[in-house]
Amino acid sequence: MQVPPPAILAALYAILIALGGALLMLPAATATPISWSDAIFTAASAVTVTGLVIYDTGSQFTLFGQGVIMVLIQLGGLGLMTFAVLLLSMLGLPVSISQRIFLREDLNQTSISDLLVLVQGILKTVLACELLGVLLLSVVFVPEFGWSKGLWQALFHTVSAFNNAGFALFPDSLSRYVANPVVNLTIPALFIFGGLGFIVVTEAYGKRRWRAFSLHTKLMVVGTLALVVWSVVTFAALEWTNPATLGGLDGIGDRLWASWFQGVTTRTAGFNTVDIGGIHDSTSMMFMSLMVIGGGSTSTAGGIKVTTFIVLLLATLAFFRRSQQLHVFGRSIGAEEVMKVLALTMVSLMTVLFAIFLVTLSHDGDFLDLAFEVSSAFGTVGLSRGTTGELDGFGRAVIIAVMFLGRVGPLTLGFFLATRSKPRVRYPASKVYLG
Repeated sequence: MQVPPPAILAALYAILIALGGALLMLPAATATPISWSDAIFTAASAVTVTGLVIYDTGSQFTLFGQGVIMVLIQLGGLGLMTFAVLLLSMLGLPVSISQRIFLREDLNQTSISDLLVLVQGILKTVLACELLGVLLLSVVFVPEFGWSKGLWQALFHTVSAFNNAGFALFPDSLSRYVANPVVNLTIPALFIFGGLGFIVVTEAYGKRRWRAFSLHTKLMVVGTLALVVWSVVTFAALEWTNPATLGGLDGIGDRLWASWFQGVTTRTAGFNTVDIGGIHDSTSMMFMSLMVIGGGSTSTAGGIKVTTFIVLLLATLAFFRRSQQLHVFGRSIGAEEVMKVLALTMVSLMTVLFAIFLVTLSHDGDFLDLAFEVSSAFGTVGLSRGTTGELDGFGRAVIIAVMFLGRVGPLTLGFFLATRSKPRVRYPASKVYLG
């Protein structure tokens, strides 16, 4: 019996989490001893590039421990794409033609051979973006912490930002830099590039003309811009006078910087420059919806993905217009893609709802806080209203499972959706009353 590629991919992630947890259990990794539960949770959060933490990363973990977390973030963030590409084309696994076609379409390539070219493009993009990020953040951290510690701070936060992990070495995340222009521009630029997807970044760099872009790239660019504008403006409107968040900042400039940063970080990264526990319930609901949407396909972000959300909207509009086809940017989207989107969204929503139910079984705390935690875990975002440290063993296990599914699940589901089988028996059509 041959092991399917999705099972191998999931096993690789599980092994990486276990290995990371074992390394974090070493005395050299922590300032004070931690439990296996703490170590596995932290490793899972790093590998799935989520950013939910039980302890303050900067004080609880030593330089060695922080290095382990950073490596786990890098492997977890890039591993999903490189494993997905190399698993089929380089490891010699028995993969059907339908699965090869699905992966080729999912990565927006013209042939299987182009996948290796994509991997090379991914590695070049990562090196260029992270090197630039370290240089820019060093302007802030080196004068404050000195050369050695400042460069380490710049490197760690660059890797965490580009991979949309949300791990920070400060107990208040990046709140102390709420009005710093360099931090407010560099960190978002890193996680926006990482969240767009490597297909979009490499295509935008190579073609540089809107007409030459693929439909996927156009949808990602337009969708990302729309969600950024929506989240930034809405966050500012909802929190402008809240003394626990924007209302407690000095001056309009600080509030605008905070609105920008918190608006763009919500879907993917998990950094924060204001107290997330102090936001209004309405803002929390908006954040939860954005976290479930997530970033782009073949990116370091989680969620159902921006293109999935856009296709859902287009399908809804087509239904109300009584249109049988979806058209956007002079291209059509077939019924098969719509069915894939519906399946992915349904499975995702059922996963989130079931996880919320499980967490509430052993926790009688604020329901919104628990639902927020689950949504953040599924979207691999890392924002929290302060519930992470209060979870018991069962609650941690549920969150770990949700983080794992949020990172590996979409690709695994894609393989199953790519499997086609012709029915041997056809049944007569019938009518079901809906709505």
